[in-house]
Amino acid sequence: MTSFDTSPPLNVQRALLALAVVFVMLATTGWTALRSQGSTTALEASLSEWEHGRLHGQPLPDPDTGPRRLARFFAALTAQEGAVLARRYPLAVGNMNGAPAELRYRANRIALGQARRDELKRMHDTRLSPGGQQQAGLRMHRYEALMAKGRRILAFDPGGTGRVAEVFGDLTTAERVSVVVPGVDTDLLTFQRTSRRYSAPAGMAEALHEAERAASPTTRTAVIAWADYTAPAGLGLDSATAMRAAQGAVRLNALVRGLPGDSPVSLFCHSYGSVVCGLAARGLPDRVADIAVAGSPGMRVASAAHLRTSARVWAMRDADDWIQDVPYLEVGGFGHGADPMSSAFGARVLSARGADGHSGYFVPGTRSLLNFAEIGVGAYRSVRCAGDTEACRTGLSGTTTAGRA
Repeated sequence: MTSFDTSPPLNVQRALLALAVVFVMLATTGWTALRSQGSTTALEASLSEWEHGRLHGQPLPDPDTGPRRLARFFAALTAQEGAVLARRYPLAVGNMNGAPAELRYRANRIALGQARRDELKRMHDTRLSPGGQQQAGLRMHRYEALMAKGRRILAFDPGGTGRVAEVFGDLTTAERVSVVVPGVDTDLLTFQRTSRRYSAPAGMAEALHEAERAASPTTRTAVIAWADYTAPAGLGLDSATAMRAAQGAVRLNALVRGLPGDSPVSLFCHSYGSVVCGLAARGLPDRVADIAVAGSPGMRVASAAHLRTSARVWAMRDADDWIQDVPYLEVGGFGHGADPMSSAFGARVLSARGADGHSGYFVPGTRSLLNFAEIGVGAYRSVRCAGDTEACRTGLSGTTTAGRA
């Protein structure tokens, strides 16, 4: 009698495995509850005050209008008028794409001071549990750290788990701008770390800025540690779907469109941050020259061509990165699609030599960080590729700061 193999095809097996993982998550963690929308956050209150505010008897522009119109509004103000608006509406101005960077830094310093005082009161509020008082203390100390002299806070929202973005370098005069987009477990309290410093957004961006300066000392660069979206907490359902990434993609597009000048921008997207960048890609302006992903679970597309972007797409993954074991597919909204490291995807594959697992791509001295730095300054011919070097280098010119090779 002829024997037939009745086992399902490999791709079906992987789909069933992915669904099984999802059901395990459901059984152990439950559906992620949405945070209550009933209360008004401090940022929403500040924006509402702005919407009802006036300057010299004239209404202020709609905060949701395009960054170019807002930029024109702020450009017409005197320094004193800008300072008045920053004092009156610190959170609104501090998070307003189109407002001058220096004014946003000033406004966010004021907002951080207010948030610090609020948490200081909560630390001694007997109505809170000891755990609540301790959490208030942690947030208070984080606000103090962000207020340290010389720090440039481009965005700040104390609501929920908190959002923040910080600039390293001079954003206004930069010839090249890099944006670090982090992944899961990114919030106000994990924005910077003392241990495993380079696994946190602030440490990643600071290391990249230093590496860019070393790679091209004559190129004026700025790097943004962009933790200004609500990232998934842990490896639960939120991280297996694109909900948080879709919200983050809208915010990332708004950030890029609100950056001053027209210098080239490179996005460096780590882990779930690459899902954010994948969803944002289609709507990004042409000044975005590069989208580079590290330790990616997928970009929600089958290939780089499907990102519909004129930016160069780069990918790297350390040999010891556990992310390579996730099922690279999308089933019913779960999973993030094809592996950006696969030849079929079509990204330019980079060496990650020296990187330490999933969180070690930005550690100083690694080839992974140096490759990112060379992309950031436009030194494309200096990058080290992995695998098919010819495919990685196709169409690249020499060092450029013009944004398109």
